[in-house]
Amino acid sequence: MDKHQSDMEERQRLARKIEFLDNPERWDLLPPEKFLELLPIKKGDHILDLGAGTGYLALPAARMVDGIVYALDFDPNMLEMIDSRAKGENITNIQLLEGSIDDIPLAEASVNIVLASLVLHEVKPLSKVLEQIKHVLKEDGYLLCFEYDTKESPVNRPPMHVRIPSSTMEEELKNAGFSIVQKIFPEDYLYIFIVKK
Repeated sequence: MDKHQSDMEERQRLARKIEFLDNPERWDLLPPEKFLELLPIKKGDHILDLGAGTGYLALPAARMVDGIVYALDFDPNMLEMIDSRAKGENITNIQLLEGSIDDIPLAEASVNIVLASLVLHEVKPLSKVLEQIKHVLKEDGYLLCFEYDTKESPVNRPPMHVRIPSSTMEEELKNAGFSIVQKIFPEDYLYIFIVKK
């Protein structure tokens, strides 16, 4: 494959990813501001958005706090998009982090809140990522976890191999030492856990 073809395929892959992440259906189901209102966010909080993608949560979170919002993603294209959108909205408190969610490049007890929206299914074992999250969270910090359950769902939902049953997630969170504050099922195929360190 020549470089031109390779570049074209990469642009197409990126376009498909952006289309999925910015899907209006996702925004309608749970607008990011409503999502963030589930947490006791304070003005001075530092927030980590795992697998930040196009900034679905990082950008509105940055508008809510004066602290730093760390946008972590392994894809530099996604981070460039967040940077561009942040500049377009005059948002200056987002710090971009290129890296993996199973090796979070932050110091111990450096954030008040961790957001994990449709990203935890991407890593195995889940316990390793939860330990990483616990490591970077301050005492009494919060984790918001949003994932697809294994219940049947409408067309165009991800296949079963990218889902974590809510019962498994609950057990993993408890095993990692988190206290479950709230469980929400916005649809029968989706769940949100809000947990505290």
